[in-house]
Amino acid sequence: MDKKNVYLDNNATTPMDDRVIEVMTKVMRESYGNPSSVYQVGQKGKKIIEESREMISGLLGLKSREIVFTSGGTESNNMAIRGVARCLKKKGMHLITSAIEHSSVLNTFKDMESLGWEVTYLGVDEKGKVNTEELRRSIKDETVLISIMHSNNEIGTFQPITEIGKIAKEKNIIFHVDGVQSVGKIKIDFENIDLFSFAAHKFYGPKGIGALYVKSGVKIEKLITGGHQERNRRAGTENVPGVCGMAKALEITLENLYVEMEKEKKLRDYMEKKILENIGKVTINGDLSNRLSNTSSISFEKVEAESLLFALDMKGIAVSAGSACASSTLSPSHVLEAIGFSISKAKSTLRISLGRFTQKEEIDYFVEILEMAVGNERNLNII
Repeated sequence: MDKKNVYLDNNATTPMDDRVIEVMTKVMRESYGNPSSVYQVGQKGKKIIEESREMISGLLGLKSREIVFTSGGTESNNMAIRGVARCLKKKGMHLITSAIEHSSVLNTFKDMESLGWEVTYLGVDEKGKVNTEELRRSIKDETVLISIMHSNNEIGTFQPITEIGKIAKEKNIIFHVDGVQSVGKIKIDFENIDLFSFAAHKFYGPKGIGALYVKSGVKIEKLITGGHQERNRRAGTENVPGVCGMAKALEITLENLYVEMEKEKKLRDYMEKKILENIGKVTINGDLSNRLSNTSSISFEKVEAESLLFALDMKGIAVSAGSACASSTLSPSHVLEAIGFSISKAKSTLRISLGRFTQKEEIDYFVEILEMAVGNERNLNII
């Protein structure tokens, strides 16, 4: 093990699998033509795109025409939310989401508010779970969209997606699910889901490529105008290497899904047990019986997470203090605030997310360095 490179931030992004890189490299060398071109080298790329679409839809149990390729999770979320809201504007302008969504969802809804839409932000309990009865009470005649994440990127808690989907169907409301953190980590049930976002770089594929599942019959307005790519739903020259890399990454991941889930859960539980025993005055956050198998959110009493991040990084260990999309800010996590944390507790919390390549020896090294770092910080903070 290289003790100078222990990567424990797989919810931010995952390293690409060598098998994915190999497939993409071949495509980049041999299929460089524009897929919209009629000549052979262009049509070769078009064929790869459609074969990849078939593979992805087949692996997820969907229809190929229901998959729209995007640049990633952020674009997929924007396409779903803005696309539905614009399309159904005459029917109603009320939207529902939760207070712990990813920034690409929350900031999109905030923008929709500035444009005249009404948004209800559902609270969550101390485990980060939406109350479905509160959801029911929030629905109005003008409600056209409910958008709730499948699992939280910071604390790992799963939302009651099945129940929410049934409520949405009963009320004839479009239901969007941000599944970026869940695809490749747990089997997805798409029943009663109308729109579903996911991104390749969360399951060992390339960055810059994602997809939006659009259930047959669901209409959305396109965000990007130009050509007629993606069945006239998303203009722009297709990312052929990215698409085929995404398909290969998903194939590899789902082939070994349950094995990887069990391995990560075992390592995570081992890590949490060692931290509780060796460090003390810590709290493990979220729904401990209903969360992603690779994710651990831990608060350390009388310690600033920012100080721990620097201390760990100096020893070659990468973890985070929350979502990667918000980690450059000094503000406390909106997720931790939503589950009732004080500002000081929110700022004392680390997110550790394991992955396919995480080894037990790396966990041992991490806990050893973490124990020293926490001890040093607590000694400095003694008044």
